[in-house]
Amino acid sequence: MRDLKNITRKAGDWCLVATGTLNDPYTGKVIKFVRGVGTSNAVQIDHVVALSNAWVTGAQSISSTARFQLANDPLNLLAVDGPTNGSKSDSDAASFLPRVGYRCKYVARQLSVKRKYHLWVTSPEKVAMVRVLTSCPKQVLP
Repeated sequence: MRDLKNITRKAGDWCLVATGTLNDPYTGKVIKFVRGVGTSNAVQIDHVVALSNAWVTGAQSISSTARFQLANDPLNLLAVDGPTNGSKSDSDAASFLPRVGYRCKYVARQLSVKRKYHLWVTSPEKVAMVRVLTSCPKQVLP
């Protein structure tokens, strides 16, 4: 609901989005979301820091409450193009980056999540992140 525009809600269930428009940050595509079998997968909720990446970079050492918060934190959740999310899978920044126009925000968001939950950055992630961040305008970075 947070990431869609022009939302309509399902009759009788105010919390359920029936339709909406997503300006997908990962691909730049405009996606017309329609809830239903065969259409709902067009928009998926991505964990910006994949939960498997979080696990191997420190989440195994945080409390189960903190892991639950990480998995449900709006900072780490983003509505995106379903097929792109599927191809991203468990990738980190070394293996997946969205379109060039969103990379700075994406990497900054990943770093914000990792900092919040005391997760570390692997050497390959760091190389990719530094490469992205050195090209970013200063107003994008926290």
